[in-house]
Amino acid sequence: MDAAQIEPLLTMRPAPVAVFDRLETHGELPRYHVTDKSGAVVRTVTWSEHGEQIRSVAAFLAAHRVGPGDTATIFSSNRVEWMSAALGIQTAGAAIVPIYPASTAEQAAYVIGHSDAKVLFTDAHLLARLLARPDSLGALDIVVLFDDTTPTLPAGCGARAMRFSEVLAAGASAPRALLAEQLAAIDLDSPGTMLYTSGTSGNPKGVPLTHRNVGVNGRDWLVCNGPLVEPGDVDLLWLPMSHIFGFGEASLGNTLAFTTTLCDPASVLGLLPRVRPQVFMSVPSLWEKLATIAQSEATPGHQRERLREITGGRLRFCLSGGAGLKREVKEFFHGAGLLIVEGYGLTETSPTLTLNRPDAFRFDTVGKVLPSVEVKLAEDGEILARGESVFRGYHKDPEATRAAFDDDGWFKTGDVGRFTEDGFLQIIDRKKDILVTAGGKNVAPANIELRFRDDPLVAHAMVYGDGKRYLTCALWASPEGIRQKLGDDVDVDRLRLALQESVDRVNQGLASYETIKRFALIDEPLTVEGGFLTSTLKLRRKQVTHTFKEQLEALYE
Repeated sequence: MDAAQIEPLLTMRPAPVAVFDRLETHGELPRYHVTDKSGAVVRTVTWSEHGEQIRSVAAFLAAHRVGPGDTATIFSSNRVEWMSAALGIQTAGAAIVPIYPASTAEQAAYVIGHSDAKVLFTDAHLLARLLARPDSLGALDIVVLFDDTTPTLPAGCGARAMRFSEVLAAGASAPRALLAEQLAAIDLDSPGTMLYTSGTSGNPKGVPLTHRNVGVNGRDWLVCNGPLVEPGDVDLLWLPMSHIFGFGEASLGNTLAFTTTLCDPASVLGLLPRVRPQVFMSVPSLWEKLATIAQSEATPGHQRERLREITGGRLRFCLSGGAGLKREVKEFFHGAGLLIVEGYGLTETSPTLTLNRPDAFRFDTVGKVLPSVEVKLAEDGEILARGESVFRGYHKDPEATRAAFDDDGWFKTGDVGRFTEDGFLQIIDRKKDILVTAGGKNVAPANIELRFRDDPLVAHAMVYGDGKRYLTCALWASPEGIRQKLGDDVDVDRLRLALQESVDRVNQGLASYETIKRFALIDEPLTVEGGFLTSTLKLRRKQVTHTFKEQLEALYE
């Protein structure tokens, strides 16, 4: 797009407005193609159908007194109804609270309760998971099932169960004028989304983002990336809508009138050459997989041709986010004529702070600062940010909010960086103990390590996997625990088998992306004198990682 095409899209507005603004020109055109497990398109949803679902959800919520100041949760895998519910919630003036579909019952129940949600939209199998935990529905008034079955809720829970089709039917009868009234009443400075993000320990924190927070960030994004996208582009969306990355891609599609094919992670590679998208967004793991497939060819020319084959040959805009992408992958794609745009940010910054862009990029950096935010470095190198896209504070957590900002109101990212001489930002370290997997998932290792605390066989556990496709861990066995549980003269194979049972028990209480796939049994003890433990016997994670790097990396061979 050129500047003249971009300009009309820069007006600040709540996300649902983009859909309704397109109905006159795009009403009967496809907005979404829905695929099955084989990748075949089984349903097409037009812009008008999508808009009508949003309108009906908003009218239903208004009739049940859900509006400004309220929250509603969505616990579901990707589907058109996910976006219809989300934008309907926002149209009603409330805030959406997404829950990752991989979440355990305990994790989902915490978000439902802590967010004070009034309504839950969910899938049948996820509701069954949730109900396995007593009192998991909190103070919900209504539970809406996307599947065409009526859920059975525990007696006395106080919530009313409904099917999504019933919600749509009830909302469809509302006066048509209600929609315009609802959209006009949305306060840009009220929360439109609240996302829960992992802390270094304890429960996740709720991050309320206003319509203005997200809108300012979206405006900057369009200014920087406009030359690489065109109205009417085709995109293939597989990123979870419950993550700001996936929700952002779907919202961008509404703004730019994309035709979106929805698919799950298992079918995305097979669909790329069939859908032939111009736009593709992904976490690093899939870009790395595509590069590996293409580089299996013998010559550079054949590698480029293979890359065109497996991506459909029409890619123009490629975005990687959620975690850092290897420089060699970016250079390979660029050598094949495709620029992978990469940036840096956090949920708390809506999310992007810096971005490489078509006219200014360096593959050894995360780009330059966006126009509407300020970024500087603290004395210790920590990256600080402020601006209209930075959130105001955590939900019901004033202590964490105070800790997140300095005395001058700068948000402390927890990452350490440096600026290059030409103004690009490099990330060189992380102050806080958070792992970001190659799939873009934020994981607090301390929460997992705590689960080994009562295991007599385990003296210490350290979770590893920053930037990796899966998590692993290093384990140090307790000599006393071995004698108590296994007796004397235990061979290594028997000890490893017992420790595997310990890992399996821990994994049972974790979301799938948190589970430990392999472990290393390390003989060298961790001591204060050796520099591996603090005086209060806490892990010195950097020192332990550095010393045992070879054993940890071997878990990925």
